[in-house]
Amino acid sequence: MTPPVLLEVHALEGGYGGAKVLNGIDMAVQEGQCVGLFGPNGHGKTTLLRTISGLESPWRGDILFRGRRIDGASPRHIVSIGVIHVPQGNTLFPDMTVGENLMLGAYAPRCRRGAKANLEQVYELFPKLADRRGQLCRTLSGGERQMVAIGIGVMGDPELLLLDEPTLGLAPRLKDELCAAIGRLTASGLPLIIVEQHIEFLLDLSERLYLINHGEVAMSMAADERMDHAQIMNMYFGEA
Repeated sequence: MTPPVLLEVHALEGGYGGAKVLNGIDMAVQEGQCVGLFGPNGHGKTTLLRTISGLESPWRGDILFRGRRIDGASPRHIVSIGVIHVPQGNTLFPDMTVGENLMLGAYAPRCRRGAKANLEQVYELFPKLADRRGQLCRTLSGGERQMVAIGIGVMGDPELLLLDEPTLGLAPRLKDELCAAIGRLTASGLPLIIVEQHIEFLLDLSERLYLINHGEVAMSMAADERMDHAQIMNMYFGEA
């Protein structure tokens, strides 16, 4: 039986000021599914996540979560229904501890009851964070800060987790460590949309891939239609 659809995006258009970035994107995420987004920089992947999470208002189109429209809803409302966005870059409070930053992820009322269990899950995913729970975030390495950022997302008790380039700029060893942790999240049944340039990681992790090019879905590929790395890269650079 095909799992029910969790998120649907129909003919989505949007951008910044007068600059159009999204040009009619259609995509879907099923319950329990990991969806990977890749493509050239500056072609709409981050804008798509920001629009789904309410940080940007769509110009046209629909976004439905469990059949209810959320396009144009406030970020507060979207977080309250369990759509949690971990954005690109360092968004932590640097002069608060690891533990304090993590607990801020459980600020919304819906998250508080499960905060203890979710914190235990974060420390199982990232044992380093348990050792550094009392350490100020400004003293952490880049990889450790990214672990905290994903941990904050988990503390939000997500029904759908959006990750924007979680391995960007990390050393290979830390990248592998982070990829393994994200793989364990997916294996637990948590639905994900992940933007990533690490193609091999997306091929291993995702059940469906979308190539985003010029603000459009240039290619959609299911897991049972898998292409090898060379084919993916040919499409990537051929469409750029």
